[in-house]
Amino acid sequence: MNERDKILRYYRSSGDAELAAKLLDLAEIALKTKKYKVSDFLDPYGLSIAETIIAHYERLALETSGGYPGAERVKAAFVDTDFLEYADSFAFDLAAILIKCDSRYYHLSHRDVLGALMGLGIKREVLGDIIMAGDQCYLIADSAMAAYIIQNLTEVGQAVVSVAECALAMIPAKEEKVKEIRATVASLRLDAVAASGFGTSRTRMAEDITAAKIKINWQEAKSPSQAVKVGDIISMRGRGRIEVIEVPGQTKKGRYSILLKRFM
Repeated sequence: MNERDKILRYYRSSGDAELAAKLLDLAEIALKTKKYKVSDFLDPYGLSIAETIIAHYERLALETSGGYPGAERVKAAFVDTDFLEYADSFAFDLAAILIKCDSRYYHLSHRDVLGALMGLGIKREVLGDIIMAGDQCYLIADSAMAAYIIQNLTEVGQAVVSVAECALAMIPAKEEKVKEIRATVASLRLDAVAASGFGTSRTRMAEDITAAKIKINWQEAKSPSQAVKVGDIISMRGRGRIEVIEVPGQTKKGRYSILLKRFM
C-alpha cells in the first residue's frame, strides 16, 4: 500500500477522505513540478491533515499564511524542499476587506457577517478569518473573490454596510476574551462538559449536539456521549468555543473536576 492509500484509508473512517484527497493532489503536484501548490483556506483540523501528509513525504515542506499573525484559518502551501529558498515568491493570494456599518443602529456580529457572505453563495473555503473590531470588521478572503464581495455585500443582517479592500497590515492584533471555568461533571461525556462550559443544561446541550450545532476539534460531534479529553476544543455555533485545560481527578462523590478555558 502506497503512502497516498494509507492516508486516505486513515481519514476515510472519519469521513474526511475527500479533503485528504484534495490536499494529497496538491502535494503530488508540488512534487511533480518541484515547486509549490497552495490550498484553499483550512481550519485547524484541515491543517492537521496537511501536516499528516507532509510527514509522509520526505521532499515536502509546509508553509502557511492566514493574512495576519495568529490567524485561525490559513492557506497551506505544499513546497518541494528544493524550492524553499524562493519562499518570498509564494503567492497565497490573500485580500483584506474592511466592512463597516453605523453602530448607532446595528452592531455587527461574526455570525451575521458569515451568514451574509454565505447568502451570496460564497463557499467557506475561500474565506479566512473574520476579525471583529467594534462597529466594523476585517475579512480575509481569496483575492479572486475580493471584487465580488465588495460589489455584492451591501447588507449584513438589517444593516447597510460599506465594503472596501484594505491592506493586510491594517488588520489589528487578534484579541480574545478568555474566561476560566472550574466545574465538576458526572462524566467526561461531551454533553456534560460542553454544558458546563457554555452555561446550559445537559439536556439542552444534548439537543444542540444532535442538531449538529457542536464541533469537537473542528469536526462535527458524533453524539452527546462522545468522550472528551484534555486538549480538546469544543465549539458551538454562535457561542464561541471552549478548551479542556485540565482534569485534575475525581471528587469523593465520583464526579470529575474539570478546568475549561472559554473563548468569548
